[in-house]
This record gives sequence, structure tokens and C-alpha cells, in this order.
Amino acid sequence: MKHNSVFAAVRDAAFKHKLLSVGTVLCAAASVLASLLPPLVLARIIDNLTGGMPIAFSAALLYFGSLALEGVLASAQETLLEMFGQRMTHMLRSEMSRKLTRLSAATLSAQNPGETAARFSGDVDTVEALFTSGVISMAADACRILSIFVVIAVKNTGLAILLLLVLPLLTVFTRHVQKRMLVAQLENRRAVAAISGQVPEALHNIRTIHALGLEEYMERRYDKRIGESYAAVEKTNFYDAIYSPVVLVLNAVVVGVVMLLSASGNAKVLTLFGMSVGTSVAVINYISRLFTPIESLGMEIQTIQSAMAGVKRIDAFLAQPEREMLAEEGASMPRGDVVVSHVTFGYDERTVLRDLSFTVKSGEQVTLVGRTGAGKSTVFKLLMGLYQPKAGTITIGGVDVSQITDRQRRGCIGCVEQHFARVPGTVLDQITLGDPRISREMAQNAARLAGLDATIDALPAAYDTPCSDSLFSQGEWQLLCIARAAAADPAVLLLDEITANLDAETEARVLEALRRASVGRTVLSISHRVYEKLGGRVIEIKALDEGE
Repeated sequence: MKHNSVFAAVRDAAFKHKLLSVGTVLCAAASVLASLLPPLVLARIIDNLTGGMPIAFSAALLYFGSLALEGVLASAQETLLEMFGQRMTHMLRSEMSRKLTRLSAATLSAQNPGETAARFSGDVDTVEALFTSGVISMAADACRILSIFVVIAVKNTGLAILLLLVLPLLTVFTRHVQKRMLVAQLENRRAVAAISGQVPEALHNIRTIHALGLEEYMERRYDKRIGESYAAVEKTNFYDAIYSPVVLVLNAVVVGVVMLLSASGNAKVLTLFGMSVGTSVAVINYISRLFTPIESLGMEIQTIQSAMAGVKRIDAFLAQPEREMLAEEGASMPRGDVVVSHVTFGYDERTVLRDLSFTVKSGEQVTLVGRTGAGKSTVFKLLMGLYQPKAGTITIGGVDVSQITDRQRRGCIGCVEQHFARVPGTVLDQITLGDPRISREMAQNAARLAGLDATIDALPAAYDTPCSDSLFSQGEWQLLCIARAAAADPAVLLLDEITANLDAETEARVLEALRRASVGRTVLSISHRVYEKLGGRVIEIKALDEGE
């Protein structure tokens, strides 16, 4: 089911796990009621003792039983909240993964990879805390405060009046703290996302950084972001540090004032604050129990504020427009001429292609040539349907590439890239990419076509060998890329500068594999070396400043 917000996903997850949701709420309510029993039982026991009555075994059993019940229900509440939070985050991560597969290439390329990864990890973790120690715990503590206040009002009217004066001040203070914490949490989230983006950037460009001596520059950039995160966390820690002492001091002050007034001997004062010894013990106990959830409430507000910062970022991710998902039923595999007709395309405000037209006949081999930046790679992206032209059409066998479904695309177009993109898994997984339509036999045939079958068979577990960066040489990775592209028997093969970084011997091996893989297929290449070795027709892509 499609969701455009965190709370829509959470709502459906709660309905899906109704028993757990209802059980969690009921357990929290029972835990609140159980927390009221021990002080009441203790008050009765102490009043009996001061009246000269011995402690009955049943009374002692009832008191310790009430403490045990309170502990069991509190533990059950924590366990159920943890399970509830796990279900919510599972649903949320699944929804975000679904969203990721439906974003267009243009949308994804405009995003910072580190920031996107941070939304899946850190932001979702804070949302989990929203349920494990946030909303439900906060509601339970609010109910606990209200119920304790009602009991105190019955037992000691003066104390209830005193609390009515103190609690609003504490509420204002809590609100002040939570506002400052929210600002700090948002600042920290932005800084952490920036850090997450800089780390993969540095790793990807590490050779360039070393070659140009940019280590100190990268260190300064990283330190700046670390400093921003540290400053934001320090603000959060400051407010966290002052909140608990304020609550504890108020607790001590209220207890002290009540005890002094109840022992004053003034008849008018005692009408409000007078109470028995047992009641005083219960009241002191209740005051401690009252301020403890108030203190917890402050921490839960902090958790909620932190989580809301994550919720805002995840909502922004889920709200992004999705690409059109075409129905798969009844769709035939497009095969035939590749026709680019009056295509205009650009990135943002920069136009790369203007009124480009050419036709590649079925089974023909052509090479796109042109200077760097003319738009050769852009043509490939348009052919694969990763981007949509702003004007004009691109068709394969008369079918617009925008109407080729996801299931059709791999069987229609195969792309051999300059660098092999390894996925987790075995050698077989590198070829099939987990596509159930590509059998082991099809993968083996593709490896044989690429001239890599003997190399794979020599591995410890052949096609089932776990893949690592050091398993193949650079040329063998390129052959594996050819096998991956050819595995689904595509009608069109795109070759993207695949021999750019290969030595002469390896290049000859790769070109021989391409010669076999190109038989019976329409081939478009942007490698001039491929044209020199395999022949075919040349199509020139002119940069816009070169004229038409």
C-alpha cells in the first residue's frame, strides 16, 4: 500500500497488528492503575500500626503483591512497546524501500546519497524511539500524573492546591526546554546528514585527494560538519542536564513545605494539610511518584522532538513524486528499429540535446561520436528510459521507451558500462541480479558468450562463489558486465566506453566477447575503439555550441 507520510504508514501498521496495538494500550493502562496501589496499601498498614494493631500477614502479602504486580506490568509495557516499535519501523523501512524503487533517475541523481542513507538509518531509528519511549509512554505518564493528582486531592486538599500552583510553572519550563531541544535536534540532523554524504565522497575520490594533496582541505570540511553536530548535541545535553535537577528540587521543596504545614499545629492550616501518619507516608510516596513521571515526561518530550525532526525528513522523502509504473500484463517485448525523433533534453536549465534525430536499423551496429559534453551518455540514459525527453520521441520497434515496463526493459535493452557495479552475493547473483526470469542455464550461457565460463568454473564454488572485489581482474569484471547485459537476451545492446581503461591484451579479449554478444542485436556504442575493431556506422552528436 502506498503511503506519503510516516503517520499514514504507522496507522496501517497499527491496524495490521491490531492485537499487539490493543495489548500495548491495555497494558499501559493497567500499569498506571497498578502504580496507585502500593502507597494506598502501605498507608493502611502504617495507620493500623500507629493505632496499635499488628501487621496482618495478608496485608503484608497484599503490599508486596501490589509491588510485584506493578513491576510485572511495567516490564510487560516495556516489552510490548519494544515489539510495537519494531513493527512500526519495519513497516516504515519497507515503505521507504518501495519509494526508493519508484523514484525517477532525475530525482535520485539530484539527492545526496549520504543524506538518503541517513534517512533509512538514523531518522528511522529516532522514529522507532517515538513508539518505544515516546508517544505511548508519554500518554501513560500523563495518565499516571492525572490519577496520582486525583488521589492526592482526595487525601490532602492543601497539597493538591499547592501542586496546582507548581505544575503550571513546571509545564512552562518544560515547553521552553522542548522548543530549544527541537531546534538543536534539527541542526544535528542536518550536520549528520552532511557528514554521511562527505564520507563516501572522500572514499570515492581518495586517489584524486592523495594526488592533489587535498587531505587537509577534506579534513577541514569534515571537521566543520563535526563541529556543527557537536555544537547542536551540546545544546541538547545542556537542556537535558538542567531539566532533571529542576524537577528533583521541586520535588524536595513540595515535600518539605507539605510536611512543615502538616506539623504546624495551626487549626486552619490543618484543615487543608492535616493527615494521619499513614496518609503522610502515602502522600510523600505519591509526590515522588508524581515528579518521576513528570521528569520522564520531559525526557519523552525530548525523544518526541528528536523523532519529529526525523519524521519531517522522512515525510519529505516519501512526498517526492514517483515515476509512472506501467501495467505489466499483456505487454509484448519491443524489438526493431531504434528511432530518435526530434529529441530535445537538458538537465535543469541547461539544454544538452536540441532537435536530435537518427535511426538505427534492427541488427545494425553504430557508434556515437562527439566531443566531451556533447550528450552521448545522455542519449544512452534516454534510450534506457532513465530520463524523459522534454520534446520529441524515442522508440524501439515502434514502442516509445517511456512505455516499456520494468519487466520488459532488461529483455529489451542491455547496457555494458565502463565500470562494473558489484552487488552483494555470489558470481551468479552478479549476472542475474536476482531476476527469477534468468535461470542458472541462461547465466552460464551468457558467461560462455562473454568468454568467462572457464574462469568461473575454476573458482572454489564456481557460480556459487561469494563475490569480492579481488575475485576478478579488471578485464574479467568487464567480461562479467557483458555477461550481465546479455543474460536476458536483449534486442538492443548499449556499450558505454567499455574499453577506456584496458590494456591492449585485455581490450582484445573484451572486444572478442563483444563481437560474439553483438550477433543478431542492435548495438550502439560511444567507444571509438569499438567502432575501429567491430566496424559499423558512425553517428555524430554535435555539442550545441558547434551548431547544427
